[in-house]
Amino acid sequence: MKTQVRPKTDNRAESPSDHAFDGPRGASGARAAVIVPVLTHRGDAGSETKRRSPEARLEEAIGLAAAIELEIVSSGIVNIATPKPGMLFGSGKVEELAAIVQAEEVELLIVDHPLTPIQQRNLEKALKCKVLDRTGLILEIFGARASTAEGTLQVELAHLKWQKSRLVRSWTHLERQRGGLGFIGGPGETQIEADRRLIQERITRLERELAQVSRTRDLHRRKRKKVPQPVVALVGYTNAGKSTLFNRLTRSDVFAKDLLFATLDPTLRRVALPHGREIILSDTVGFISDLPTHLIAAFRATLEEVTEADLVLHVRDIAHEDTQAQAADVTTTLELLGLGDDRDVTIVEVWNKIDLLPPERRDGLLAANGAAKDAVAVSAVTGAGMDDLLARIELELSAGSVVFDVSLPADDGEAIAWLHRNTDVLSREDEEMRCHFRIRVAERRKGEVMQRFRGRLDPVAEPAVS
Repeated sequence: MKTQVRPKTDNRAESPSDHAFDGPRGASGARAAVIVPVLTHRGDAGSETKRRSPEARLEEAIGLAAAIELEIVSSGIVNIATPKPGMLFGSGKVEELAAIVQAEEVELLIVDHPLTPIQQRNLEKALKCKVLDRTGLILEIFGARASTAEGTLQVELAHLKWQKSRLVRSWTHLERQRGGLGFIGGPGETQIEADRRLIQERITRLERELAQVSRTRDLHRRKRKKVPQPVVALVGYTNAGKSTLFNRLTRSDVFAKDLLFATLDPTLRRVALPHGREIILSDTVGFISDLPTHLIAAFRATLEEVTEADLVLHVRDIAHEDTQAQAADVTTTLELLGLGDDRDVTIVEVWNKIDLLPPERRDGLLAANGAAKDAVAVSAVTGAGMDDLLARIELELSAGSVVFDVSLPADDGEAIAWLHRNTDVLSREDEEMRCHFRIRVAERRKGEVMQRFRGRLDPVAEPAVS
């Protein structure tokens, strides 16, 4: 095993007993080791691990651990020819890990690979420390990031669904409870059955509350469609720079940091496009490789903002060595949400972080922006490419639209303001008593505009897209 040992410190936080890790909070400060198993047998061909280098996987796993402020004292890559059903690793490797755990006083071992409940329990017994797999670690991060009532509900639901299958590991008091009256009567349900029933009841309540959240979001979306400003959703791999781009476009101060899963709850803001039309920009939770399906299900209420969007911007960290693999993971998750090829939703790639590229490649990407064919290259940090991105958004939203000329009295401020709020004003010519506009209207709003300005609209045969 390749192991990177970090120096010990004397100012440790709590003792191992202070970190139960039975809920989605409480992990920060513990001394942790990160292990990335690399399955080398042929049966692993075509899986996620084949798309990424082991070093990149280790870097991401350390980043995940750092996201909840764990103190990483050791990290390494372990090659596994044949996974063992009992502990995943062979006996020799387990002994090596036990030595590292003891020498570095490790309180938590993170295995960047799915572990069965039995494997997790056996490893904890053999290593005498707490063990978390990739899913458990992501749940810890989500728990630390949840800041709203909705986010907390979603995290708790995902955690309970994960924990329900692991009661065989979590409970050792599995003797049968006594049934009947007093000391007579047969055995009742086992403790594990009782705990599983209680968890299922809590899951049912949470799903009911989240269904109400989903209905509320649906109501809000219906109200927005009546205004209506188009919704543009930002999606992408975690730490691709979505929140930084969101802040740049909206001039907001949404929490953005070089940290995995910095954003958990969705945020929506208005943005004005070059010709005055307003859109609603939505920032959502980042995706990640091997994201458990029950996590996607738990966050469906949040991710519905993506499925109902008029335009989706897929933000990519184009400077990352695994940008292609990350893009494939995002595409897979979007397909799980129902945004496949059969959905009539345009997805535009935004190549972010071009400021980290060599100058010649950066200049080439920016020069290609004018073509507006494949992707838009930007830097959310420096602001490079922002005008091109806004123009591309406007271009995509104008597809299938119609163009009218309309003439209004110069003193009809209400009608003029309505035009600017609800249509794309392509041009304006002012005379002494009248104002002449050329406007672009989305097909779905054509009837509304024609009714409001009946008799004053002249269709333009050739829409001029600018």
